[in-house]
Formats: sequence, C-alpha cells, structure tokens
Amino acid sequence: MKKNTKLASAGRKLQYTQGVVNPVVQRASTVVFDSVADMHEAIKERGNRTLFYGRRGTNTHYALQDAITELENGAGCALYPSGAAAISQSLLSFLKAGDHLLMVDTAYEPTRDLCDKILAGLGISTTYYDPMIGAGVKALIQENTKVLFLESPGSITMEVQDVPALVQVAKENGLITMLDNTYGNGWHYRPLDHGVDISIQAATKYIVGHSDVMMGVAVANEEYWPTLREHSYLLGQCTSADDAYLALRGLRTMPVRLQQHEKSALTVANWLAEHPLVDHVRHPALPSNPGHEYFKRDFDGSNGLFSFVMKSGNQKAINRFLDSLHHFKMGFSWGGYESLVTANITMAALRTTTGWEHGPIIRLHIGLEDVEDLLADLEQALKVYESHL
Repeated sequence: MKKNTKLASAGRKLQYTQGVVNPVVQRASTVVFDSVADMHEAIKERGNRTLFYGRRGTNTHYALQDAITELENGAGCALYPSGAAAISQSLLSFLKAGDHLLMVDTAYEPTRDLCDKILAGLGISTTYYDPMIGAGVKALIQENTKVLFLESPGSITMEVQDVPALVQVAKENGLITMLDNTYGNGWHYRPLDHGVDISIQAATKYIVGHSDVMMGVAVANEEYWPTLREHSYLLGQCTSADDAYLALRGLRTMPVRLQQHEKSALTVANWLAEHPLVDHVRHPALPSNPGHEYFKRDFDGSNGLFSFVMKSGNQKAINRFLDSLHHFKMGFSWGGYESLVTANITMAALRTTTGWEHGPIIRLHIGLEDVEDLLADLEQALKVYESHL
C-alpha cells in the first residue's frame, strides 16, 4: 500500500472497531476474567495487545499503537501522557547510575532540564554535542557512554543532523540511538529506516493536530522494544482511552493538514527571507538552513514550523512585535491548526557547546489560516518592531 492508504487503514482491525469505521473508546481500569485459566493466559500475553489491566491499555490504545508502529516502521509503540514523558521514560528505560549520555546541544529545553536537573541527580552524566558534528561525535564517546540522543531539526534553530553518520558511529561503539522525531512526525521522516533504535514524538503536535490533547509516543525496533515496553509500564506510564481516540482521529487527517502547513509556511518563510529587517530564516527546506543537504536527502517534506533571525533588536521591540500580532497567538507548543509565535532575545542560555552569535530569533508555527492574512499580520507587526529599535 502507498502511504495515504496505509495510514487510513492502520489500526483498524475488527478487534478494535467491532464492525464500525473507527475503533471504539474502551475505558478500563480493571479487566475481569471468566476463569483462572483465562487470567493466567492474560498474564502470559499481557505485553501482546491482550486485555490485562487498564494501565497496559485497551483496544483503543492498541489501535493507536498499531497505527503509529506502522507509520514509523517499528516493532512496537509505547504511549505516554506527554512528549516530555516519552523522552524522559525512554532515557530512563536504558540509563542507570554511572552511565554517560550524549545529548544534541539543540535539544528541546525540557530535555536539557531533564539532563541537568534529574539525570545528573541520578548519577547519569551528560555531554552536549554540536548538532552538525556528524561522525566527529566519536571523539566524545566515553567508556560509559550508553545513549546517543538526536533531535533533527533542532529545537528553535532548526539544524538538521546527518543521522546516518551519527548512527554508524553509535553502532560501531555499541550505543543506543534515540531521536526526537516530532518535526518529522513519522510521515515526513522515519528514523528507524535510517538505523535509529527509538523514535520519539510529542503526539500533542501534528498527530493530534488540534491543540486539545497531551500525548507522547515512542516507537522502538525489535531489539529494544521489549525493554522499552516493560520499563515504561513499570514506570507507570499510561494515557486515557479518550485521548488515544482523539490522537487516532487526528492521525487520519495528518497528511492533508501537513500539506497545507508546509505550503503556507514556505510562502511565509520566503517572504521573510526578503524582508530588510530579517538577517536570515531557519527553515530546513531552504538551502541556507544548516544541514539542508541532509534534509533534502532524508526527508519527504516539511511542515509549519520554522524560525527567523532579526538583524538587530532589543527586548522592548520584541515585546511590541509580539503584542501587535493578531492572527499569530502567543503560546507554547505547535502543530495545531492555529498560527503561533514565540521569541528569544538570545539563545545563549539554551546552548552549551554551540553558542549563538546572531540577533533575536522568532519562532513561528504557520497554521491553517489564509496565508495572505498571516503575511499582512507580520508586515504590520514588523513595522511596529522597527519603530522601537
């Protein structure tokens, strides 16, 4: 099957749908058994889509897990109450006291906080590496290095990593590779196809797509799926059946939403690239973006998220710019149908090894509004910005 057909039919076994189009919403804590033999059979098969206990999941959860596993070409999918939980629990499933973690320096801010504030307290050390280091990451591997963590493109600054080069070094040195694939979403990029062991997403973003559910997912290959599955269960991770249903519903329309997000975002990005106040645009699909050659080689497309860097600015000008926008709402997260904006006067506090020598950076998520309205909104806000420089 081709991709659209595959996604439309994934996770729709009769066991899950019971004869209707969509999987039923099956809420449960306790699962009851008709006999001792049935209970023992459920205990034996509890990791294999068999009703056992609510935290293990119901048919609603299994339908979503099957669909995302198929989307990412993995062996199994674990569900979490947020993207941050998916990252933390994936790391905690494989790291122990005394281990060393290699973390990309452009990682999502909560991921950095996890490393610096939680993992460090557990005796797990972290070294941040330049996202563009490629095979040079070999020089940073220590005797106790266990995991190499990637995020491509990088958070806010959008550097695209040479994943095959990094994976090759990891495999040669016995490291587990994990990649935050929220941007690639399994539709535009499938890390396991490039040798990554575990692909992680904040399903809150494009999978759900409507800014109304918090959820994380992690898909592992055959080697690491049993450990990820069991350790996530032991760490108490679970989601509600209602949220799983909403994620499934969002998943069905994700490809057509992504097409519009991508088209509008490229229009806005190219417009901003020509604006006299803008130094440069950080969009993976533009040739000027760091690692664009890897994006062109490995990805099937882009989406609505990108950043642009101002030539100069101050906090007052940034604040006035943000306050002047109408269609772009200020708020964290992205991937929903609405356009969003955030800004950083400097990236220095969010980088360890790579630094930041440019002006203020503004991150946009381009939603499903008419792009002409979004351009007009940006144009008037940039005039306000200029008047406060």
